[in-house]
Amino acid sequence: SEVTVSWRPSAEVAGNLYKGEGIVPASPQNVWECIKPVAGGLRTKWDQNVKDFEVIEAITDTVSVCRTTTPSACMRIISPREFVDVVVMKQYEDGTMLSAATNVEHPLCPPQPNFVRGFNYPCGCFCIPVPGEPDRTELLTFFQTDLGGYLPQTVVDSFFPSSISGFYSNLTKAVKALKA
Repeated sequence: SEVTVSWRPSAEVAGNLYKGEGIVPASPQNVWECIKPVAGGLRTKWDQNVKDFEVIEAITDTVSVCRTTTPSACMRIISPREFVDVVVMKQYEDGTMLSAATNVEHPLCPPQPNFVRGFNYPCGCFCIPVPGEPDRTELLTFFQTDLGGYLPQTVVDSFFPSSISGFYSNLTKAVKALKA
């Protein structure tokens, strides 16, 4: 799948708001199965930027507080990170599925040793059905993240576009494996 990555300065964080857009060659249900933010989900198996994902507190069946950990990246220039977010999932009448998140503090999830606490500002993924093409999904992703720690902005700026592109590439492989 081809992906377009664009960005502009964020109004939320001293960095950029990144947008990824692409068509994934799979049904919205299969794409959602691979990306939905649930404990025991497929995301940790295929997303190279997600090492672990856990639900700290389920508030409702569609709202939860979650902790995501990431491995080191950029030849270990970026050390492992952890993010604690409130996450909401929603399905719309047209079949669009949404996962949106933003950082939150939670008493059951204090900062952990060996991780730098990062902060996600409002971000999310939209799985949008392509009319008349049940095996294609438009995927819009938005990220605006403060990775925390003492990273030069040039490192962050070079990491995100390639990371988002890799996300789409690895997701395409994951949905193909899911269909097999």
